[in-house]
Parts: sequence; C-alpha cells; structure tokens
Amino acid sequence: MRMDQSHLALLGMPQLADDLHFAMHCMRKVLLELQLDRIAQRLPWLAHPEVEEDLPVEDEQAFIQAMGMAFQMLNLCEELSAINYRSKRVVEQGSSSIRGSWGETLAVWKAQGLSAQEMVKIISAIEAQPVLTAHPTESKRVTVLDIHREVFELLRQKRHQLQPDDYWESRMCSLLERWWRTGEIYIEKPDIPSERRNAIHYLKHVFPKALRRSDESLRKSWKEMDLDASLLQEPQAFPKLHFGSWVGGDRDGHPFVTAEVTRETLHLHRAAAFDLHAESVQQLAVSLSLSAYAQEVPKDLQQAIDHLVENLGDEGRRAWARNPGEPWRQFCNLILLKLEAGKQQLLHGYSQPEEFQRHLEILNSSLLQIGAGRMAQEYVFPLLRQLEVFGFHLAKLDIRQNSAFHEKALEQLLDASGAERTDYSQWDEFQRLAFLNQELKGRRPFTNGNLALGDEAKALLSCYRVVNEHIEAFGTAGIGSFIVSMTRSLSDLLVVYLFFRESGLDRFPLKVVPLLETIEDLEGGPDLLRPFLQHPLTRERLDVHPIQEVMLGYSDSNKDGGIMASRWSVYRAEEQLSAVAKEEVVQLCFFHGRGGTISRGGGKIHRFLESMPSGSVSGKIKLTVQGETIAQQFGNPENAVHNLEMLLSGVARQTALPLEKDPRRAEDEAIYEQLAKGSRQAYMDLLQTPDFLAFYRKATPIDLLEQSKIGSRPSRRTGQASLKDLRAIPWVFSWGQARFNLTGWFGLGHALNELERTNMAAYGRLRQMLIDWPFWRYSLIQLETNVLNADIGVMESFASLDPDEDRRRQFMSIIRTDYEALIDHLARIFGEPLSTRRAYQLENLRLRQSVLDHLHQIQWRRLDEWRQLMNEDQAAADGQLPLLLLIVNAIAGGLKHTG
Repeated sequence: MRMDQSHLALLGMPQLADDLHFAMHCMRKVLLELQLDRIAQRLPWLAHPEVEEDLPVEDEQAFIQAMGMAFQMLNLCEELSAINYRSKRVVEQGSSSIRGSWGETLAVWKAQGLSAQEMVKIISAIEAQPVLTAHPTESKRVTVLDIHREVFELLRQKRHQLQPDDYWESRMCSLLERWWRTGEIYIEKPDIPSERRNAIHYLKHVFPKALRRSDESLRKSWKEMDLDASLLQEPQAFPKLHFGSWVGGDRDGHPFVTAEVTRETLHLHRAAAFDLHAESVQQLAVSLSLSAYAQEVPKDLQQAIDHLVENLGDEGRRAWARNPGEPWRQFCNLILLKLEAGKQQLLHGYSQPEEFQRHLEILNSSLLQIGAGRMAQEYVFPLLRQLEVFGFHLAKLDIRQNSAFHEKALEQLLDASGAERTDYSQWDEFQRLAFLNQELKGRRPFTNGNLALGDEAKALLSCYRVVNEHIEAFGTAGIGSFIVSMTRSLSDLLVVYLFFRESGLDRFPLKVVPLLETIEDLEGGPDLLRPFLQHPLTRERLDVHPIQEVMLGYSDSNKDGGIMASRWSVYRAEEQLSAVAKEEVVQLCFFHGRGGTISRGGGKIHRFLESMPSGSVSGKIKLTVQGETIAQQFGNPENAVHNLEMLLSGVARQTALPLEKDPRRAEDEAIYEQLAKGSRQAYMDLLQTPDFLAFYRKATPIDLLEQSKIGSRPSRRTGQASLKDLRAIPWVFSWGQARFNLTGWFGLGHALNELERTNMAAYGRLRQMLIDWPFWRYSLIQLETNVLNADIGVMESFASLDPDEDRRRQFMSIIRTDYEALIDHLARIFGEPLSTRRAYQLENLRLRQSVLDHLHQIQWRRLDEWRQLMNEDQAAADGQLPLLLLIVNAIAGGLKHTG
C-alpha cells in the first residue's frame, strides 16, 4: 500500500497529497510510539517498502482501527481541498463560477432580465427548513466527531499559519493519539441525550455562524452583480430560514422517546437559544465601545436605558454603572440581564422574542442616527437575523408517530370511555370517516385524567399534553409538525385532530402532515390530499397559516420498488400534489425525507433542487438532514456555509423558474415512466424469487448490522424477521457493505434492454434528454455513481457465504446480468466510456481500493466465523462483535457512507 502519486496527480490536488502525507506521517509516528510497528508499516499512501508477510491475526483489530482512521483522515483532507478549490475559484473567477451559489443564481437572473427589486421579492419570500434527525446512519461516536473537527481545523491552520514543522507535527500527533485511544465505534447504543446533545451542538454553535457567513456571501454576490445595495439592508429582505429537529420528537418505532424526553428537549432547546443570544450580545457589547462624549446619544436609546434600569431594579443599576459614559454598552448589559432572567423564566425577563427584537432595533436605529451605518450592518444586523431564525426556541421539534400506533391508541381510548365498539382497526374507511367526522363536530373528550389507559393511548396523550403545556407557556414557535408515518387514508390524518381535542391542542393551528412513504402511498397521495384540504378543520388551520405540508419518503419507496420507480413516484407525486393544492388555492410545502445515500434521496442539494418538477417548489421547503449527513455537510464551518448557501440559493432559483412545462416533457416523462415500470418489475422479480431472503441474509452482513450500536432506535419496526419489517437504512447499508449497492441501480439495466428492444426511437431520445431534462440527468448520474461504487469481485466473495451453490449462482447471474447491461447502456447514452467520463471518481476509488480489498477480506472471513459461533457458542460470538463492528465502521469510512 504505497503512496500512489499518480492517483493524487490525476485527482488534480497536489495540496491534498501534501496534507495526506503529513497526516499519515504523524499517524505512523504515533503507531510506532505505541509499539505497533507492523501496523505502522502497513499504513496506506506513504512511501515505505512493500510488506510481504501476511498480517498476523492478533494484529487485525489494530490494523482495522488504523485503516478506519486513515480513511477518515483522507476524507477530511479531501474536504479541505474542496473548500480551498472553491475559495481559489471565487477569488480568480468570481462567486458566479461556483455551481449552485448565490453568485450563479444572481448572474442567471440578471441575464434573464430580472430587476434587483424582482430578485429581492423572490429571495425574501422563500422559506427553507433543514430538519436534523437521529436516524441510525452515523457510525462515529460524538466524541470522535469532535476530534475530527479539531483535526480538520489543525490542517486548515497549517495551510495558512507560519509555524515550524515540529509544532504542527506535535499537535497532530497528540490529536491522533487521543483519537486512537478513544476508539471509533459505539460499544453500547447511543442514548437519546447524547443524540440530542449532538443536534443542539449544530443548532447552537454551527448554524448561527453559517447563517451569518451565508448572508455575507449573498451580499458579496449582490455587490459583484452591481445591484442596488440599499435593497439588502433589512433582515426582511433575506431568505427566511428555520431549523427543525426530530431528536426527542420522533417516536415512530422508537419506544425510548417518551413524553418526558419531549419535555426535556423543548426545555433544552429554549435554554440553548437564550444562551446563543446572550453570547452574541456579550460580543456586541465588546464591539459597541462608543462614547457618549464622542457623539450625541439618540433620545430613544437613552429612554430605553432609563426604562430598563428602572425596571430591573438594583441589578439593572449595577449593570448600568459598569460602563459609565458608554451608553451602547450599558444597553447591552441590561439586555443581557433580561436574557438571563428570561432563561430562568423570571417575570422581569424576556418571555417572547418580540421585546428582545425591539431592543435590538433600538440599537440598530441609534447607530443609524449617528451615521454609524457600517457598524449597524456589521454588528447588529447579524443578531436581528439570528433572532429571526432561532427565536427563543432554537429549532422546531416535529412530533412523528406511525398511523398503526394511532389506531391502537384510539381503540384504547374508546375502550376506556366505555364505547360500544372499540375495534377501530377493523373498521373500513367509510366507517372510520363517519365516526371521526361525527366526533369532530363536538368538543367532549373521551376520557378524564382519572381513567386508566392502554400503553399506546397513554404514551400518545402524554406527549400531546406536554406539547400543550409548552405552547401555553411559550407559544407555538418551538413546535413543528405532527407527522403521520405510513399515511394511507384520510382517516389516518383526521384521527390526529381527535387526539388534539383530547389533549387541548385543538385550540392551536398546528400542522398535521401526511408522510407518503411507499410507492403505493405516493401514487395515492393526490386522492388523499384533496379531501383533507377540503375538511373544515383543515380549512380553519389554513385560514391562520395558509401552507400545507406534505412529507415525501425516499427510503421506503426505494426499498419498495427500486431506485427508478422510487424516483419516478416521488416526481409524479410532486407534480400531482402541486396540482391539487393549486385547485384548492393552498400553498404546498414539500418536506423531503432524504437520507444520506443516493438510494435514500441523498446527493448534492442544488442538483436535487434542479431536478424537481416545474412549479413544485413553491418557495417553501423542508428536508431532513439525517445521521452521518449532518457531519458531512455541516461538520466544519466552511462546508456548513457552502451547503446552507446551496440550499437557500437553490430554492430561490427553482422558485423563479417558469411554471409551464417544456413542450417535449410529456414525451420524456412517458419514456421515464416506461423505464421506471420495467426497472420496478425486474426489482420485484428479484425480491419475489424463491429463497431471495435467504440469499440476502447470507450474502450481506445484515445480521451483523442488526447488532450494531449506531443509533438509539431499533433496526426493525416491530421486531419481526421479515423483509417488510426491516427498516430501509439497514437494507441500504447491508447491500453497500458487500459492495452490491443494489438499492442504487438494480433494474435499470433490464429496463434499458427492453426499451431498446421495443422502442428504438425512445431509446435514441435518452441522450438528448440529458440536456433537456434536469431530472433525467440527475437520476442517471446518481445511478452511474452507485454502479461505479459497486464491485463485482467483492459481490462474488460475499455471495460465496451462501452455502447453497445453486441459489448463489442463480442470484448472482441475475445481478451480474443487470450490472453489465447498465454499464454498457450508460456508456452509450453518455456517449463515452465511464473510464473517461468519471475519471476523478474512478481514481478516487483506486486510491482507496487496496485498503478496502484487505478490509473486505477480513470482514468476509470474520463474518463467516461469527455466524458459525452464533450456532455453537453465543458468548464467544458476542465477544467477536466489537471487532466486526469496527470493520463495518472502517469500510463505511472508506466508502463515505453507511445507510
């Protein structure tokens, strides 16, 4: 595993080679100091003699840990190189040279003839909400993620700060030793408090800084386009941004998210928001060192100071006295007192953000009055924007539960109330709607606090009552949507209104949101949405907030019918649901349940937005940021700014697109639909082939992943050992670990064969569609990426774990045939071989390949041994788990994804 300079040269990143060499040199030094000489000799990407002898079995654990760390170091070095590349390009070619950036969006608009006023109107109208989830795809411990951030920052500083080489080496070696001794994997499953702490870290420490720099990027791009700067002075001119979280609110299949967890989460969010603002005001006080003797103090500022001093009593007088002659600092001191009192819920503290906002506006106005507009823009504007985005709630907590859980809870309510019929789950839809509509006309609850309830009803109503208490105390700002997983019918949504009434939440205009997950549910979405929007209780809520949210699931639709059918189902649902909303005169906000991998909706955010149907981006959008994706997109400040800008700029650009379709789009959609149907048929034929589940459980490490500790939530919804019950994350993860990547490409090879055979004109149209239709281009590039990451040799190796030779040959023949057909078709559609078109990705893979091959070999052998032990000696098998999970983590690092 020598350093292959040719790979790095082809990657075109000499600085990457330098950073990686430095990091691996330090790692080798640490390993030698730890007397792990044989491991140090096998570190990749370093020039040292090739090691001939096999690795002793007793060294495998240390080797795996070292390779996992090496991959993570490579990933961090690549991140830094990408950031530096973008920065250099902006300096040399301007911000418009960066795909998806504000600069590019403004340049496109200007070329289209939009005025600056029209641009501001679009920008100020958009609303975006990234939602952090604790989906179990983040295999790295939170402590290790902190070390990653420190390593990245050290590499960044090394590039830009002059220090002796031994200074950087000493610091890096210290970090790497701490990393080594900490360990990569979770020995026990992470608990909800640790997942919540991680989410709050991003919300409090990462996103506020990214927001400020994203706003600065918009201003800079605006200036580059020579647009009227006065139009971007007020916070109201900037995009509306909010953040959401599922951590502590998502209870779908998660028994540990109790009502008390939700109460704690809402409290911690609010406390963190006050801390965030207090830290910012402290920094503001340092900056606003203006003297009353150097400029006249505006009257409204002095009046506000006097009022607060009187209002805050002795504490206020002491705060005022700390900075005599510096009224701006005095005002900041008084604001800090009110923030702390607000956090403690004292009467003289801020209770709602509007009063805090008024005080910031007084500060802003006072600076403008004395001619210090630059200071107002530099120091006060970011606080106004921060308050607008984070309020006193930090993030909106969504409440999610499964429709089947709601059915059980309602049956238990009916039973507790003494109703004649309690078998609600057995009723047909007509009976359910008749019952619900009759009940919802009245206000009487089913129960009182003295009645004993079943587990589901008790858990659900306890959660709703916690939300009710929070709203009564602080308002609705911190509460997001009530999302119904596996929404199949109108009654699945109306039943939530019944629980609202039972808990007192019917007084508030809270959103009830369908989550359409399977292909069947996505197809039936329009027929479900129309009557829901027409329902009187929905219309009441829309009169207050005229936006209806609909969540689209990428994971289960992929598991349900394969990637092409999943993509097509989501695309068509966006078109058809948008048409229903237009008919009902309602603005639709799509909530995209994207995962990290391509199979689960992942990919570059601006490409994702560009691929959406015309008119489906209303300017309002929510999307999940799940598991490992949180650290990948927002783990360091530069990436956080870039990805936030891609989101906001992409939404703005897509919102401004014309609503009418391209004239040829209907023809292209018909071709895509044919491919989606053919692909789904091939996918379903594979899954329905007798003994497929047996092959799958042998040829992938799914049984091992079910033992993993990478999330607080169980891997199965109900614990049944069936494919239907298996969650989409381990489904994708297991195929990826064995390098099949089946969930990201299988079926399209067969579908393209059929299209070429039956409709050559349509097949010939596919290349032009790459130019004419962003959705087709996005889909095909994503499938191409997935198939390139697949590896036939590793597939065959894992398939050999199936002892049934006939079964193994049968399934591998099906898989290989589709794989080879797809590779051939991709080259013909794109007009050049993959080796030319995707040279960078292929070289990147080769850079990792020798280490991955070695890890796959160890995983294959250890997995086989572990399965034998599972049948013979459970205790011995359990003893092997940490090593096996370490291998999973190392391979995931090399492939840069889990599930």
